[in-house]
Parts: sequence; structure tokens; C-alpha cells
Amino acid sequence: MNRRNAIKNTALGLGAVTALGSCNTPQVITTTTTTTTATSNNLPLGALKNNINHSVCRWCYSSIPLEAFCESAQEIGIKSIELTTPEEWKILKKYDRTCAIGTHSKASLTKGFNNPKYHGDLQNTYRKLIDQAADSGINTVIVFSGNREEDIDDTIGLENCAVGLDSLVKYAEKQNINIVMELLNSKIDHKGYQCDRTPWGAALVDKLGSSHFKLLYDIYHMQIMEGDIIATIRQYKDYIGHYHTGGVPGRNEINLNQELNYPAIMKAIVATDYKGYVAQEFIPTYDDKLAALREGIRICDV
Repeated sequence: MNRRNAIKNTALGLGAVTALGSCNTPQVITTTTTTTTATSNNLPLGALKNNINHSVCRWCYSSIPLEAFCESAQEIGIKSIELTTPEEWKILKKYDRTCAIGTHSKASLTKGFNNPKYHGDLQNTYRKLIDQAADSGINTVIVFSGNREEDIDDTIGLENCAVGLDSLVKYAEKQNINIVMELLNSKIDHKGYQCDRTPWGAALVDKLGSSHFKLLYDIYHMQIMEGDIIATIRQYKDYIGHYHTGGVPGRNEINLNQELNYPAIMKAIVATDYKGYVAQEFIPTYDDKLAALREGIRICDV
């Protein structure tokens, strides 16, 4: 599963992206003291606690038509469907959903702000996206560092990102739009990606010096690169503008079949007085994908 292609295909109406690792029978989950079969009918959520603002990444569920997915998000209590494009925001609004993180079909994880030859095109693309976000009431858009290349080490890449983003961040400030750069692992999923460590990303936030530029802390990716998730969240809470989930290993469901203790992580996030969104970004393996999503929301609703 490739997020960039999934977003592009969804935005262009090219059809569904098949989720990896789908299973032929409902899986058994053990997130409580009892064993539950993962079907949508027997996982009622009840009232959410409202300590976490719940979001979900569209690309993980792109096999479900967007309008039907919006209806499911309403029923589950998910306020945001993110990594959606301007063409999709009108549909979200129809169902009283928002987009916590906006993107566009041309978004590239590999050709980013760490390389000056991409700055012009990126700045033009993102200025337009920022305008569209402001017009649609979407307050945050996502950017990427790009991949390391032979002549772009971490020091040069950091400086290049700062130069390329400086005028864009100032433009976003005027429109009251936030920009987040995502932390991704370069070990398994995104070989060569430069913004792959929290301290590197935090140094970029410091260099730009704007409250409108922060990090998207992807828990799945940073568990692979760094571990020590809760301590890192506490240390860098002021640098983080958004969170993504995902089970490790595999980026599948976040239940007890993987190594992260998500209820404890969510409690740590709440304790930092974080008021933004936490988005489910795991690839569901259940036949009933919405059952997997309900389960993830229930696990994170602390």
C-alpha cells in the first residue's frame, strides 16, 4: 500500500486501492477481558469521551465510496476524514465532517523541500492549496522533507527545507493556516526519507520559528525509528501539531496483536493538554474494515 498513490487515485476517481493483508475470515481481537469477533454489528461504541478528537486517514479506506465512508464516520463519532484533497472537501462538509490535514493529488514524499530544485513548484502548489484550505475552513496542510540524495546530508537538507518553507510558512500565517511536516520511517516504508527523526524535525521547527509550522508525529513510524514513544511525546509536545496511529509491526490494527500500548500513549497525549486531532492510519486486515476502525477508535478513546 502506497499512501501517495492511494491519495492520487482517490482524488482522480481511478478506483479503489486494495488494502494489504486482507483476511478471508473475521479475526479475533482481545482488546478487553473478553474475546470479540470483529464484525461491525457487535462493536457498538456508545458515547465517546471527547478527550481525543478522532480523525481517520482516507487512503486506508479508499475502497469504500467517500459518501458512504462519511456516513460511517458520523455513526462512529469521527469528526475528521483527513489526507483528503480540495475536490473531496465539499462531500465532507455535506456530512458535517472536517479534514484535519489537507493534501493534494501531487503530494510527493520523495521530492520535497530538502532539494532546492523543487522549491518553485512546491511553493506554487502549496500556496494554491493553502488558499483552497482557507476558503474551505480547513486549517492544516501537510508537507514532506523529501529523500536524502548524494549531496543532501541531514545538515544541508535541514537548511534547504528551512529556505524552501520560510516564505510559504509566512504566507500560511497570513491565511491562518498551519503546516505540518510528517515524520516517517526510513528503515522499512520510506527508504531515504530525511525527516525520519524527531530531533531533526524539531530543529527545523526551531529554525522556522513559527507557531504555524509543527510536526506530524506518526507513532507507527517513530516506534520503528526511535521507540520511547511516551517520553518523546512529553519532551517534544510543543513541536507536535498532529498524531497518526498504526500497529507495529505491519501498520495494521492497533489492538493487542502488535507491540504498542495505545491506551497509555493516548493518555500521555491527553496529559500534554493537546487539543488537536489523532488520526487512525492503519491498514485494516479485517473483512469488515469498519469494524477495525471502530475498534481503533474505542482503543484510543481514553
